[in-house]
Formats: sequence, structure tokens, C-alpha cells
Amino acid sequence: MKIGGHRLREHIRFLMPLFGLIAAVWLLRIVLDKAGSPPTVVRIMSVNVACAVSVLLAVLLIHFKAFGSYANVVAATFLLELWSQSLISAAIAFSIVTGIPNVFVAPEYAHSMSPLGHIIAHMTFSLGLGTLFGSAMGCLLLWMLRLLVRVTPGNSHA
Repeated sequence: MKIGGHRLREHIRFLMPLFGLIAAVWLLRIVLDKAGSPPTVVRIMSVNVACAVSVLLAVLLIHFKAFGSYANVVAATFLLELWSQSLISAAIAFSIVTGIPNVFVAPEYAHSMSPLGHIIAHMTFSLGLGTLFGSAMGCLLLWMLRLLVRVTPGNSHA
């Protein structure tokens, strides 16, 4: 299956540094929480914010490396959202299985949901809405970049 002229494997390889960024923020949030950092510091390390920033970085890379078009933005957004929501769900599942609480099951983030309901919410609503909103913002950014910043063929594969 090709999306915008690129296979899924190419998309994953292209986005690998951004997957790493999201995973680093996820792990840092867990470590900061376990280290007893102030709640404000832990809250700043948001996986959802890291995902949104990663989507914007992906759009910049898609434009400046001439990786594709709007379909590639949507695919990148979905893959990044899937990764971030999977990491959050894995942390919640880990807490369920081991009985060891972590920041992702804290009452201020779980919103009175059961842990299983919280996982389902992340893998449905958060994934769906994040993909829709991220794709819309990403496509708008790509449109503006294409309108305002021309990429010359010699510099497109830097």
C-alpha cells in the first residue's frame, strides 16, 4: 500500500526521530513523577503536546525534504498519534497489571474513568480527534509553506 507515493515502511522510517521525541517525553514524564517533581513540571512534559509538536515538525520535513503531499501529512499525523496514544495506553495497562500507579492513572488525568475505560478513550476519541485536528492543522501549514516558501529541486533532498 502506498500513501502519496511512499510505502508505510518509508513513512515510519521518515518519522523515526519524531517517534523517539514522543517516547522520550513519555519516559521523562514517568521519571519526573516518580522522582517527586512538582506537579507543574510533570504537567509540562505532555505526551499530547509532544505529539502536536511532532506533527508540525513532520509537516516541515515533508515540505523541505519533498517527501510528499497532503496525504502524507494525514498519514504522518495518524502514525504519530497512534504512537503517542499507544504509549499512554501502555503506561495505563502497566499500572493495571502490576498495581503500581504512575502519572497516567493519576486522578487528575484519568477523569474518574476506570483504567480500561481510560485506555479505550485514548485509543478511540484521543486517537480520532488528534488525527483529525492534527491533519487539519498540518495540511493548513503545508498549504501555507507551499504558498510562501518555494523549495528548489537541488535543495529538496538535504
